[in-house]
This record gives sequence, structure tokens and C-alpha cells, in this order.
Amino acid sequence: MASTAKVHRLAVIRGDGIGPEVIDASLEVLAAAQSEFGFRAELTEISAGARHYLATGELWTPALQDQLRGQDAILFGAMGDPAVAPGILERGFILEMRRSFQQAVNLRPVKLYPGVTTPIAGLTPERCDLVIVRENTEGSYVGRGSTVHAGTPHAVAVQESVNTRMGVERVVEFAFRLAERRGGTLTLCHKKNILVEAGILWQSTVDDVSVRFPTVPVDYVHVDALCFYLPTTPERFNVVVTDNLFGDIITDLGAAVQGGLGVAASANLNLDGSGPSMFEAIHGSAPDIAGRGWANPIGAVLSTAMCLAHLGEGAAARAVEAAAVHILAQLPATAGPGMGLSTAQLGREIASLVQSNALVPAVPGYSVMDDLAALR
Repeated sequence: MASTAKVHRLAVIRGDGIGPEVIDASLEVLAAAQSEFGFRAELTEISAGARHYLATGELWTPALQDQLRGQDAILFGAMGDPAVAPGILERGFILEMRRSFQQAVNLRPVKLYPGVTTPIAGLTPERCDLVIVRENTEGSYVGRGSTVHAGTPHAVAVQESVNTRMGVERVVEFAFRLAERRGGTLTLCHKKNILVEAGILWQSTVDDVSVRFPTVPVDYVHVDALCFYLPTTPERFNVVVTDNLFGDIITDLGAAVQGGLGVAASANLNLDGSGPSMFEAIHGSAPDIAGRGWANPIGAVLSTAMCLAHLGEGAAARAVEAAAVHILAQLPATAGPGMGLSTAQLGREIASLVQSNALVPAVPGYSVMDDLAALR
């Protein structure tokens, strides 16, 4: 008898450093979710990253782009190594992937889970439950630059930033839909008193789109002020929408608030179905701890749960999230040997909870898994 299980085609890019370790843990959890919830993931391994580049000279190629375009989603470990100069992998592969597949939104929940230690004194999970919507294909990261008189005392460097109405509006529209669903305020984060032209474009776009979402309150905060408010009064925010560079910075701050880079997840979303979305923990490749089993895979596991939600496997996504958060709350530390369990052991513990259908508490507050399932 032919199988009736829904099949999802997933590309797996393990990458460098701790990337393979956290991806392996995530795949063990994914296998448990398949067994428990009756779908099937067809995995395609993709060789990419520093080692591949040093061996072949290849970064993003037309053949790789064609291969990945046929996938439903991409699971991404991490990329980077001291043997490769900064910017080569980031611009030559990661930014090319986001641009080629129009992964317009980088979605990063900033959620303090119960039992997780935060460096912010007195902060409780009830006060820290927001989502940052970062524009992902424009801004300072895609503008070209040039240097005149390089290597001399007269060197002049020019770096462009690109903002288009189309690129801004599709991200703002998504952020409003998310805020409407969550019943909260949409906050625009920018620096429009200094970056006047870009600020006008962002603010006017928010003003225009807000007409279509009359029930969503709108706020504005300068990026430097947000860096103050996010650690001290995160309850002020529900959905924050911002540009590429500002989003990159404030989401790392958000990760620190919620317990560290190892517990933070993200999605790079294609909004129109023209290409696959990509899911990754927000940490880097951390080559200094690679191979020691000290990497926390929770962020990668939660990113895999976000992938499942995006693919329509909402029940599996919520189960993976609940199991990961349950294990996370029991760890004496969120990173390094102080966790008490290795990367692989954490993956096995989470997978066991998922496959046994254990009764673990649902994650309180908003669930980005529900949001992704509803907005897909």
C-alpha cells in the first residue's frame, strides 16, 4: 500500500564549526517528530561553507541555486571559519541565498522561557514575549561600497544602503498581519532623525499600510532607545519591524535578554512561494568550541520547529517547542560545559520527549509556531 504521509523536501546545510553538531541534534528531533506525527522529511545534504570553499573555490553557484529551489525549506547550521577572510562566506553565500530566494523577512522571537536564567534582574517570562521582524534583503548589507586611496592615510570608504518601497512594504505588511494576529502593537524601529531619507520611506510605508489594519496600534522608537528599552522594559513591545542592519543588532541583544545565543531561533521567510525559506539558530559557527559538545542546540531545534510550522505541521512544531523548552528549563546553564549535557545528549533528550508523546507543559504566552502556521 502506498504511503499517504505528507512529504517535505528539506535541504540540510551543516556548514562550519558547531553547525554540524546542532544540525545533527535537530535532525534527531525531526526524526522523532516524523515518527510521532506521521509526515515524512526527504533530506538533501548540501556541501557548503568554509571547508567546501577552501577545497573548491565555490560559493553560491547557479547549479546550487537550481538544486535548492526545488526544496520546500532549508535547515542551516552555521557558516564561518578563521581560515576564510570575513565577508567572503557572508556576502558570497548567505546574502546571495537570501537575495536569490527573496527571503524577505528574518523573523526572530525574543521570548524568555520559564526556568531560563536571564541577565536582566527581576525579568519574568510574562514581561518578555515579542517578535522582531527584520527586513532581510536590502539595507546596508546589500549596498555596494568602494575605497579610494586604500592603504594610505587618505583612504576614503563609501558604503551604500539600499531601501526600496517594495522591499519595505512587503515586510511591513507581514509585520502588521503578525501584530493583528497577536493582538498587540506594531513598533517601527529606525533612526529617522538622522537617516532622514530612509526613515521617511520606512515611516511613510508604515503609515500607509496601517490604514489596512485599523485595529493595530502603531508606535515608533529610535534604535538607540530600543537598545535601552528592550532589556529594561521588554513588555513594551509585541511586534517590532526594522531594517536589516538595525535588526541584526537588536536581535542579538534580544537573544542575550532571553538567555543567550544558544536558545534563540530564526526564520528567513520567502513570502510569495517563489523559493524556499531558510531556518537557522542565530549563533555563529563558534570554531573555538567546535567538537567539544558544548554548543546548545536548543536554538537550532526551535528553528526546526519553526520550519515545521511554516510547512503546515503545526502540531509537530508545538510538540518540539514544548519538549525543547521543558529540557531547557532543567539546564543549570544555557551554554558550555555548565549545561551538564552535551549537544548530542540534549538532542536525544528532546527527541525522546517528542517521540514518547510525553505530557510536557505547553509553552505559555504567544507561540510563534502558531503564528507561522496561520500566516504561511
